[in-house]
Amino acid sequence: MSAGVEQVSPVWAVVAAIAVLAAAFAGAAVDGALQARPGARRAGMLAPVAEGARLLRQRRRTLVAADTLLWRVGVAGLPVVAVLMAAVLPFGRWVISDLPVGLVWFNAMDVMLWALVWMAGWGPNAAYPLVGGYRFLALALAYELPLMFALTAPAVAAGSLRMADIVAGQDGLWYVVWMPVAFLVFCASVLAFSLHRPFDAPLARDLAGGVLAEASGVDRLLLLAGRHALLAVGSGFAVALFLGGGSGPLLPAWVWFLAKTLLLQSVLLVVRRHLPSVRPQALMAAAWAVALPATLLQVAGVAVVVVARG
Repeated sequence: MSAGVEQVSPVWAVVAAIAVLAAAFAGAAVDGALQARPGARRAGMLAPVAEGARLLRQRRRTLVAADTLLWRVGVAGLPVVAVLMAAVLPFGRWVISDLPVGLVWFNAMDVMLWALVWMAGWGPNAAYPLVGGYRFLALALAYELPLMFALTAPAVAAGSLRMADIVAGQDGLWYVVWMPVAFLVFCASVLAFSLHRPFDAPLARDLAGGVLAEASGVDRLLLLAGRHALLAVGSGFAVALFLGGGSGPLLPAWVWFLAKTLLLQSVLLVVRRHLPSVRPQALMAAAWAVALPATLLQVAGVAVVVVARG
């Protein structure tokens, strides 16, 4: 067990799941306020409640020869993966599962999203969702390798794959100060695996919503909730990896952690509104020719600093 971190009872996993869903709702509320007209911000914040109630009343759509099992697993998998990611995330001093390879667990859950989004596109047995699912695979091929090296930088600096050790290694200086490239690549990857613009090609309008095209009722609600839950958890990991976790004066560590997470989540939502959607093939060139070499140089620089410190 890492110093300063307490592994809580498995019962708290339920609390963590509720916290993830609450953060997802907060993100949806902020998103609704941003999309609303200037004079209707309050109504925009309540839009997720109205939309959720509408989708709960709506009947699920059925299609001819649909692979219902794959469809349901893909749809429900997004919020489940978000909660599984949160299992290794230090909420201040508390963590549900203090795995010695917590960073690897996060990356494994991210890779699981490849299969889940593809299944959500394949399952309906319809053209638009299928193309959307394959678009996500192309998108994942573009962002995954830069993301892996962005994760490597704080792990090298801390000399550990345990999330609590990475947070503890930022005592006195947050990693974002000397790992800005890794931080920016990680934040871009969070937008990508949560299917937010500019990486929303799998849900694009030219596909009538892509993976969302045939989803209705509870299925659509789970997909939308999963997107915001993944954005919230990804923001939490960015805080833990680069922004000092729960470090801060006066207030308890968990308060600082939640405040930083909600602030970064809101910033990402604002930023994504000002970025155009990017086609996967265009993203591939930028990711492999620019982001990947820049991240490798970042990791090399971190390694040099660590070796110099001795």
